[in-house]
Amino acid sequence: METIKKSAKKMDLLSAVEKIVELSKDSHLDADFYKKAARPLNYISKKMNLTKEQSIMMALFIDNSSDMSITISDFAKHLDCSMTRIIRFMNDIEGLEQRGMIHCSRSGSKITYRVPMETIDSFRKDEEFVPRKLSGLSIYDLFGMFDEIFQMREDDELTYELTKQRIQDLLENNKHLVFVQKLKSFQFSEKDEILLVLFSHLFVNNNDDNIGTHDLVFLYDRSFEKSMLKSRLTNGTHILQETKMIEFNNEEGFVNREFYRMTWLAKQMLFPELNLASMNQDKSGGNLIKHQEITPKQLFYDMEVNSQVENLRQLLEEKHYKEICSRLKEQGYRSGFTCLFYGAPGTGKTETVLQLARQTGRNIMQVNIPEIKSAWVGESEKNIKHLFDTYRMKAEKMDITPILLFNEADAIIGKRKEGAERAVDKMENSIQNIILQEMETLNGIMIATTNLAQNMDKAFERRFLYKIKFNKPSLEARMSIWHEMLPSLSDSDITALAKKYDFSGGQIENIARHYAIDGILHGEDSISLETLMSHCDNERLGQRVTGKIGFVK
Repeated sequence: METIKKSAKKMDLLSAVEKIVELSKDSHLDADFYKKAARPLNYISKKMNLTKEQSIMMALFIDNSSDMSITISDFAKHLDCSMTRIIRFMNDIEGLEQRGMIHCSRSGSKITYRVPMETIDSFRKDEEFVPRKLSGLSIYDLFGMFDEIFQMREDDELTYELTKQRIQDLLENNKHLVFVQKLKSFQFSEKDEILLVLFSHLFVNNNDDNIGTHDLVFLYDRSFEKSMLKSRLTNGTHILQETKMIEFNNEEGFVNREFYRMTWLAKQMLFPELNLASMNQDKSGGNLIKHQEITPKQLFYDMEVNSQVENLRQLLEEKHYKEICSRLKEQGYRSGFTCLFYGAPGTGKTETVLQLARQTGRNIMQVNIPEIKSAWVGESEKNIKHLFDTYRMKAEKMDITPILLFNEADAIIGKRKEGAERAVDKMENSIQNIILQEMETLNGIMIATTNLAQNMDKAFERRFLYKIKFNKPSLEARMSIWHEMLPSLSDSDITALAKKYDFSGGQIENIARHYAIDGILHGEDSISLETLMSHCDNERLGQRVTGKIGFVK
């Protein structure tokens, strides 16, 4: 009696498999086999929640698990029974496949099976097989499972229908994810939805932005479906193209009708939860300018602007910035820094931002304002919201807080439309409201530049903590700029040019570039004052100066 108890204690899944395989050899699965194998069959059935027939098949699969192409004819030979007898077990085998305990490959007319590692591990550890969790996934886990499903489909381990079913199960069980919510909001047919998931998988998992039909047709079983897909994509009539989810790729500026990519709009709508390196410089996320890549440049201001810029530079020095942020929070103030640089074109507003970033070791996230304003009403608001979400994410991840730059921001900080009726006006008001709200809670550094401060909405004016007006340079500053740009000019020529032409730094730089081009084209070694005068007069367009320039001794 004691020996029997000890033997019972030693039973585990692998020993049960061994016993079933041993007893089933040449057994025809007759009644005598079921009688002799009752104990191991009961053990596997209870442990794995399987029927006795499924337990037999599972034992045979485990015994052949080193084979990646198991066939049921192998089982017929082992059992010494007809294929007809084995076919009676096909429903049981399909049940094992549905639970994920085995994988089936249906390549052409041949059906083969393999046992996944997680099933083998369950038997090795003597643990019940628990199907992988489908609900409550992170966005990264979801795309990891997409990768496995599409790989299995490509290897013919899943039918098209079963592929759709598994993906739909994942979508239904993970409605908390923005990706799933947005995908479902399009209300595509199930077929088109699965294709969009495949495009998403190729972009996210494979970083593939050049997708050909050969990357897609494996999804379908029938040649007719493959041909229809290729025809619609080539003609640009597929629903995913018409709704701007995918678009033709370009090759040297020309449309390539054989290759496709997800549109920027689709990426922004579907992937806000993903931190994709391939989207670091995408349109609504802003172009990231690294501080170490900014070319040093000397700038010249009048005394007042120079003092304001220097104060801001000191504030943005990391040791001061952290201390000031900390103290502001302690006193209950907002810790975000919002700055407005305004003034005439060419006065150095944008270049000042670049040099401040370079000097203080801060990267710049530059906003592409025209591309924020999507043609889809409602999407522009989402784009601008996502922009600030992206900035927050970058600010949290980077050791030094970057600068969020709205360059030439006239289009978004102008006066709001009163009583807006048109959809475009309502959209622009909505964008401005979002920016105003974000400025209230900003935890970082935002700088906007504008040429038209007089058109700025009062609500924005109140929210900019620092406002620096960039005037056209004074006489002394103009002289310094001329000397910096054209150091071989004599002092008398510099003084005369600075007095005669009330130019901004940008205009003086234009003239210097023109002269450099002349030197390259015509081989001039020395600066000709007459040529400089000609360029200066052209720079002023309709306000051309007449008369000779005087020399100051």
